[in-house]
Amino acid sequence: MRQVIGRRGGGATSGHDDHHGARPGEPAGAEPDVRFTLANERTFLAWNRTALALVVAGLGIVQLLPPFPGVPWGRHVLGVPLIVLGAAVSVTAYLEWRRTQAALRRSEPIPQSVLPRILVSTITGVAALSAVVLLVSAAR
Repeated sequence: MRQVIGRRGGGATSGHDDHHGARPGEPAGAEPDVRFTLANERTFLAWNRTALALVVAGLGIVQLLPPFPGVPWGRHVLGVPLIVLGAAVSVTAYLEWRRTQAALRRSEPIPQSVLPRILVSTITGVAALSAVVLLVSAAR
């Protein structure tokens, strides 16, 4: 059995063997080190777990949280943005995975992610909305 050290081929999830061409739909360039490809994929999967958690949290708020007294729209104002944010994070994670993979293939610097800024701004907005809903509910 021949052992190849430092092989730059496909990993467990790459779907291809030891060739240097891009898969259909991927940008051309040299095949990156499999460790970087798999790290990029793990990051993509982590962002998708975050997206799924946001969708589930939004659904839980809308469907399971008791109504706020005097604020019948309160659950929807809090839950729907989280569901939308979950969808946006999932799509953006895929686009960033593609961008990063292309940069790896071209031996360029990794592009900076926009996902942390999206999450911070939206979650801050939902927190502010939560405070408003609670204050309006307490005032009634």
